Amino acid sequence: MRNVGYPGRHRTTGVNRHDGSTGQRTGQALLLVRPRQPRPAIAPVATDTDEPAASSTPPKKISLADPAARWTAAPGGPAFFAYSTNYLIDLQAGIIVDVEATPANRSQEVESTRTMINRVEHQRDLKPRRLVGDTAYGTAALLGWMVEQKHIEPHVSVWDKTTRKDNTFSRSEFIWNEQANEYRCPAGNALRSDWRPFRNARTHVTKADTIVYRASQMDCDGCSMKDRCCPNTLFRKVVRSVHEAARDEARRIAATPEYKQSRRQRKKVEMLFAHLKRILKLDRLRLRGPSGAHDEFLMAATAQNLRRMAKWLTPEGKQANQAAT
Repeated sequence: MRNVGYPGRHRTTGVNRHDGSTGQRTGQALLLVRPRQPRPAIAPVATDTDEPAASSTPPKKISLADPAARWTAAPGGPAFFAYSTNYLIDLQAGIIVDVEATPANRSQEVESTRTMINRVEHQRDLKPRRLVGDTAYGTAALLGWMVEQKHIEPHVSVWDKTTRKDNTFSRSEFIWNEQANEYRCPAGNALRSDWRPFRNARTHVTKADTIVYRASQMDCDGCSMKDRCCPNTLFRKVVRSVHEAARDEARRIAATPEYKQSRRQRKKVEMLFAHLKRILKLDRLRLRGPSGAHDEFLMAATAQNLRRMAKWLTPEGKQANQAAT
């Protein structure tokens, strides 16, 4: 079992410049191009959903030369068709352990982490003790997979969008009671997943792997805090993920000194992506399709590993390596 692992991603333009690609390099762009939604006629109701919604919208543009590439843009930059290269890096040695090519889509980039960890464990018998990443890897499903199935410490920030901006109570202000399986609002009233017994037991788990806890309408009608809790609805609802225990574990790790050290070590993967752009000049792919992108990204990662190994084999590199260990 290795000490650490780090998944990272970088986007590279595709081969089809005639479809709008500019051929310019980008950094770790986390911004996706989404169609603008029409403004609703009434004020939107705030929700407690903290997971990024899985987009079922078809691509805004499709490349005729490479349909698998995705139309994306960096903040403040031009849009183009691109693929993402995803690295799994051993932070202790700074070596790229595995590479996965995906379309420039955040959900697919994050899901590639499972593919790389499973592949490295199966082929090389390597398994990270902790995984370091940014907030994009802090979704409930991925945290649950790391903690509950792989027993990997998630050194990532939790993806949490439950903080409300309309001056009403956020989910963090509701107290969770594990034994009673209920929340308590700031006024002391209960929020439960079911308010009556059912003949057949129900899990109340939604398709999004969440459980909705609802307050009683009678409690909300006579509550003096209703204007600060649910002014636009009859009663308050709180959504809880089935992987909330894994999210709590990630929050606990985020308060430790080891997490701060992991944050500092993230610069190693950022340096590799900077080297990929500035030195290797991988700003455009020559091969088409996901397999072609994977081959080019794999060759680039091999060149980066050989460069680091060559430094280690020099007398100065051996002395620095011995001092580090």
